[in-house]
Amino acid sequence: MLGLGDHGPAVADVRARLAALSPDQLPERGALDGAADPSEFDEGLERAVRSFQQAKGLIVDGVVGVETFTAIDGARWGLGDRILVHTPGKLMRGEDVVALQERLNTLGFDAGRVDGRFGADTERAVRGFQRAYGLAGDGSVGPQTLRAFTDLRRSVSGGSSTVLREREIVRRSGHNLSGRTIVLDPGHGGANTGVLAGGLVEAEVVMDLARRIEGRLTAIGVSVVYTRTEQTDPSEEERAAIANAAGADLVLSLHCDSHDVQDASGVATFFFGRDRTTSWSAVGEHLADLLLREVVARTGLANCRSHGRSWTLLQQTRMPAVRVEAGYLSSPVDAAQLAQPAFRDTLAEAVLVSLQRMYLGEDDTATTGVLHLGDLRAYLAAHG
Repeated sequence: MLGLGDHGPAVADVRARLAALSPDQLPERGALDGAADPSEFDEGLERAVRSFQQAKGLIVDGVVGVETFTAIDGARWGLGDRILVHTPGKLMRGEDVVALQERLNTLGFDAGRVDGRFGADTERAVRGFQRAYGLAGDGSVGPQTLRAFTDLRRSVSGGSSTVLREREIVRRSGHNLSGRTIVLDPGHGGANTGVLAGGLVEAEVVMDLARRIEGRLTAIGVSVVYTRTEQTDPSEEERAAIANAAGADLVLSLHCDSHDVQDASGVATFFFGRDRTTSWSAVGEHLADLLLREVVARTGLANCRSHGRSWTLLQQTRMPAVRVEAGYLSSPVDAAQLAQPAFRDTLAEAVLVSLQRMYLGEDDTATTGVLHLGDLRAYLAAHG
């Protein structure tokens, strides 16, 4: 972890890596100019890190942790700068992999979620492309495969193939929430308590909220999988792997927020989104919007909007995933509400209704904030 005030060669290395990036990857390039000591993590470098994090959809905190450094390291690669191969256990990562996945998806070869990791899905798509073009299907991306890419134009029009495929999966799966598998991801856990404020512990609050959501989901026949227990704190990659292994339909990650300014308050939702072409989950965005509107309508929490991000859990899950920041524990008003069991029940009800409404599709004509569990049961019974 490198942040404001740190010194040393690691800081100088981060500065040099950022300085080598293109303006679209580092909008505030001027923040790096005029540093008296390149090995000092000064305010200019912090601004540059924040600028990079914002451009890449990361958490904007000005701190270079593992996720931010991995993104900085991967940003130096353009498609064609190196040979890409699938290496299980040590996946190649970078912007060149992002470009490859986007190119494959727009040509109609399903590389899966655009996550910048050369995994098995990407290798499978490369092999499919190579066979279709008459190349040796070895799954690696070298000079011949790259030349073949330049000879072809996209075959999918009217939108991203991954977005169209994701929407079609939801459409074909039917209206009923019953029978689905949903992963609940209460943030933090174990020794990692998360935010401590207002007499509340974030890890405990979101686990209690998850239990209330679970009770409502299982009551209508939904299978629930947890990413952690009270004693464990898996990494974001481990949480994504649990969801993928479960073959889940959706992932819901639960958190609370905090800020130095006590006036900061409200609820926000996040979905996978780097751009609106191929690096984007349209179903995730729709669910994030439904969740936000239902929670705001039922609780009166301030609307902090829905945002696209490329955080690890959102990016590496194969199914739509949404993260909810359910109020600020640093806000006396939000904390007082979150401390009430009845308020958590209201949040759980809002989540349940949002999940069901997502599958209703064009048949969803309900007014936000009014449906309840009994209404959903009656609707589904009437519509078979």
